[in-house]
Amino acid sequence: MSTVIIGLSLGMLLFLLASGLTLIFGMLGVINFAHGALYMLGAYLAFDIQLRTGSFIAGLVVATAGVGLVGVAMERLALRPLYSRPHFYQLILTFGFILVISEAVKIIWGLGYQETPMPALLAGTVELAGSTIPVYRLFVIIFGLLVCAALFFVLEKSTFGMLVRAASSDGEMVRILGLPAARIRSAVFGMGAALAGLAGAISAPLFPIELGMATNTIIDCFIVVILGGLGNIRGVVAASLLIGMVRAVGYTFMPSWVDILTFAMLIATLLTRPQGLFSRQARLA
Repeated sequence: MSTVIIGLSLGMLLFLLASGLTLIFGMLGVINFAHGALYMLGAYLAFDIQLRTGSFIAGLVVATAGVGLVGVAMERLALRPLYSRPHFYQLILTFGFILVISEAVKIIWGLGYQETPMPALLAGTVELAGSTIPVYRLFVIIFGLLVCAALFFVLEKSTFGMLVRAASSDGEMVRILGLPAARIRSAVFGMGAALAGLAGAISAPLFPIELGMATNTIIDCFIVVILGGLGNIRGVVAASLLIGMVRAVGYTFMPSWVDILTFAMLIATLLTRPQGLFSRQARLA
């Protein structure tokens, strides 16, 4: 049971991170290499705010909102002029943001590892099916499911979600109709960045906070997005849980093979089903 809980919690963390990347790609067509750096920034902000205030909730809110605002600034000031240019301009730009954000983190928080204390209410363990399960792992699973439900509601039931779907399928028509396409783009990029910051804040009590987060986690994130299908949020949910379970089972029974199995799944998917394992056609939501 403990392996299953670990796998599900890893899957939910991957979903929080990968859903933002998929949302940005589905709407804007931008593969944001800096998504991992935004995740790292969220973890550092959550650590800093919790250290100053003693409040886990305050760290969560500030990290999510702060990284979301950084994402809006990135889109408006840097990415917006490049939409009409070939995609490699965007790739180079977002890669440059990795370096900028990493240098800013070095200046503010230094090079050492940081650790966020576990919230007092979530620091214990419970007995479940004969296994001792950390309460925080259960919190991550439940929280991830709630965010998943909220994201689907926003994209499928709200007016904003309708505008997002319309702009992602025919941005030119949205502009002709006089709808604020530029503001929709900024809001979507900000939402995707906020999800990355939220993932960083949620993961902070579980893993050491360090500069390598910007690159280590983004690899799994891109694997999830490719397996789920570019732009397909539903596919990302399934792919996140799949990768989370593969890693949890692998670390338990054959730790030296975990990365090999993960990359083998990626290569097999690209060769045999490049549209993703969980969709015939990549689509937003």
